[in-house]
Amino acid sequence: MTVTGVMPGPELWKVTRGGHVLWILGVVPTLPGGLRWQSNQVAQTIAASQAVIESPGVKLKVDTNWFGKLFLLPSVYRAQRNPDGKTLQEVLPPWLYSRWESARQHYFGDERGIDRYRPIMAASKLMKQALKANNLRGNGEIDDTVAALAKQHGVKLVKPETTLEIKEPRQAVKSLAAQGPDGIACLGLVLDAVEHELPNFRARANAWATGDIETLRKLPESAYRETCQSAITGAGFAKSLGIDDLPARLESAWLAAADAALASNTQSFAMLPMHAVLDPHGYLAALQARGYTVAAPDADTADDPASAASAAPATRVAIPASATSAH
Repeated sequence: MTVTGVMPGPELWKVTRGGHVLWILGVVPTLPGGLRWQSNQVAQTIAASQAVIESPGVKLKVDTNWFGKLFLLPSVYRAQRNPDGKTLQEVLPPWLYSRWESARQHYFGDERGIDRYRPIMAASKLMKQALKANNLRGNGEIDDTVAALAKQHGVKLVKPETTLEIKEPRQAVKSLAAQGPDGIACLGLVLDAVEHELPNFRARANAWATGDIETLRKLPESAYRETCQSAITGAGFAKSLGIDDLPARLESAWLAAADAALASNTQSFAMLPMHAVLDPHGYLAALQARGYTVAAPDADTADDPASAASAAPATRVAIPASATSAH
């Protein structure tokens, strides 16, 4: 079943030191399609904060003018395709192509153009289509709502970005075409996820919507995300662009923003991917190693700034799994 209606999401993690506090919202990448997120706790926390730290991101800086970027578009388009005009049938092992063909027919019907994409691009398009077909969607609403609340209350919005500067964009595109990620392992795991893990995707999305942290702990993120990311950062072109160490750089940027907020603000609010929050060796473990006290909401919510507030009215409508799951 898929949860729908107005839902509060999970409660917040608490990071403290020296009378300063940072409240953290963990966000999952996939949400129920019918969810309308409304959290009094988040709204009240942001209103009482001096800064809001967004999830870590990448800022792309290309050393060319708009005219040069326009000419790069066809090259980037070609770099997403298999070299020499090959199709996935020519690139993939027969056993994997058979699985891909079955999934393609189910989710794309007679559309054959997708067979020209590199495996990693085809994997991305397949996952997006499968989520849509199963009444699931991305988490963009959460970022937009938090940004809007920060603006509404005049709270500083901090973007912990890692800048990726491409000084020779034409050469970078050539490198992508020649040494870009094929992503065969990524496509294999995406097919695994589409064939077998969509119920877990739905369960995690429902758990986030209803604030069920215990279920989120029991159902970790699918392995396909890490494998697909590694296909990109481990490809030959990645080192030449300086993104082979991108995950470490993103973590460093976010932790630096958290350090600054905890040092200068009485209260701050932040967002992180849920897997980074729950990972025993992730971002929060790094904060603990720096001497901060970290408390999970399911361990201690006594000091929650909004715990006494009444929750927003919520409605749950159960949609039968048979109406949304893949066959």
